[in-house]
Amino acid sequence: MAAPAPAAAAPAPVAAAPVADAGDAYVTPLVRKLAAEQGVALGSVAGTGVGGRIRKQDVIAAAEAAAAARQAAAVPAAAPAAAKAAAPVTPSPLRGQTVPMTRVRKAIAKHMVESLKVSAQLTTVVEVDVTRIMQLRAKAKNGFLQREGVKLSPMPFFIKAATEALKVHPIVNARVNDDDTITYHDVENIGIAVDTEKGLFVPVVHGAGDFNIAGIAKKVADLAARTRDGGLKPDELAGGTFTVTNTGSRGALFDTPILNQPQVGMLGIGATVRRPVVINHPDLGETIAIRDMVYLALSYDHRIVDGADAARFLGTVKARLEDGAFEGDLGL
Repeated sequence: MAAPAPAAAAPAPVAAAPVADAGDAYVTPLVRKLAAEQGVALGSVAGTGVGGRIRKQDVIAAAEAAAAARQAAAVPAAAPAAAKAAAPVTPSPLRGQTVPMTRVRKAIAKHMVESLKVSAQLTTVVEVDVTRIMQLRAKAKNGFLQREGVKLSPMPFFIKAATEALKVHPIVNARVNDDDTITYHDVENIGIAVDTEKGLFVPVVHGAGDFNIAGIAKKVADLAARTRDGGLKPDELAGGTFTVTNTGSRGALFDTPILNQPQVGMLGIGATVRRPVVINHPDLGETIAIRDMVYLALSYDHRIVDGADAARFLGTVKARLEDGAFEGDLGL
């Protein structure tokens, strides 16, 4: 009657424990063979059979777990290889060189330094929601190209808004004379900064205040093309009363332009960026929406233009752009 003794002791190992050695518990030849084939150490396997006996299912489960662990460990090592390689850097041939300034670069340098010496310059910046402008442009650009023969960029909208604001705020469309008098111009001759291989040039849209959007777009396209091709006439670089520069053309949010003497104001247009902003919706009240936003930076001569003057001018430009009532100019 001693045979039942092992059965009485069986409840003790209810929680299956790893077998420290294959010889500590009975393992069938089939299980041993399977463990050898799968590379599983029986001493690391927790048996789920009676008395902690290791079964075939336990070996298979241990092999699958080991394979999964190896695969997970291999992922971080493979990730860098799968990552996108950095674009090769091509050094400029100018590195290490000493070269003379070109005639154009000398002229620009002299003009910029003299400008800072002559006038007291500072910059005021405002943020403008131009979503309406971008929507109008998207709606009108195909028909505009067919009708006018030039692409419709955002630039004419900014120039149009600026010329209208200059008529209301002539203090920014003025010049300081040598005899300490101030001349308020009765025309809006808008210089447009054009980047070329030779340097920065500022051709002038004479009488820009009399043009509509189409007229400004065609004039700007023509001047920019001939500036880069070297086909400008001398008088097309003279007579500007105010300058507009698209400092955001390469992604800059805003800049602090140096005045183009003897002008007392220059408007810098930053990059237009789509981002979430808080708006007042007529039905929803204050809410967050994705809008087209841009910074406008006005550099001005503090000798005659005060910060309040600059803010009023920028406020007029901002209101005109955000209102976006240009359908008549675009034939919409």
